[in-house]
Amino acid sequence: MTFDLIQLLTQKIRKMSTQKFATKALHAGHDTTKNGGTRAVPIYQSTAYVFDDSDDAAGRFNLSVPGFIYTRLNNPTNDILEQRIAALEGGLAAVATASGTAAISTTLLTLLKAGDHIVASSSLYGGTYNLLSVTLPRHGITTTFVDPSKP
Repeated sequence: MTFDLIQLLTQKIRKMSTQKFATKALHAGHDTTKNGGTRAVPIYQSTAYVFDDSDDAAGRFNLSVPGFIYTRLNNPTNDILEQRIAALEGGLAAVATASGTAAISTTLLTLLKAGDHIVASSSLYGGTYNLLSVTLPRHGITTTFVDPSKP
């Protein structure tokens, strides 16, 4: 994340911090001046976005230029949701995923690297258990499962 983006997010949080929780839940992240004056968040159904030129495209893909790239990565509707969640939680940013499994996978693959080791409960949800016991070891990340009733 570039310094300019962090400054922008910090300014947005300060602006939103004077509002109560319910107001943030309804309005955070949605700039009505950028959406034709709509009060409700528009649902953007586009899968691809226009780039000004090849330099703009390159900048967006290497994340040095803010903007939308492809809906699986980011889109205006999800961006507003993420800004709203960040405002409600008092954070700088948030990430919305399509499922809990996607959230867990994204978190672990962001934080871990080959050679890292996890200690986890043996009573995890089956998909998470399989991720830790089958998938991550193929990437050099191992797990020891423990009985959570016996700390």
